[in-house]
Amino acid sequence: MAKYGKSAAKSVKSTMHRRKKGTLKSGSGRTVKSRKQAIAIGLNEAREKGAKVPPRKSSGSRKSSGSRKSTGSRKSSGSRKSSSRGAKKR
Repeated sequence: MAKYGKSAAKSVKSTMHRRKKGTLKSGSGRTVKSRKQAIAIGLNEAREKGAKVPPRKSSGSRKSSGSRKSTGSRKSSGSRKSSSRGAKKR
């Protein structure tokens, strides 16, 4: 069974043409030059129209800060290095 519908393919094709033409803009209003970004915009437009498109993959940068726990290992190792440097200088 196909993952993407025909209308989704049509939407992505349209955005790719707009990118080639130089009229495709991102959310911030800048011109899109990346092929991957153009595809993502096309799929998003297709989702908004209700086309058959799989749900968006979750990425680490998109998640809210509350759901991710930070590990203190980086901070502690950095502070250890700085304290050891101070001890060597003395």
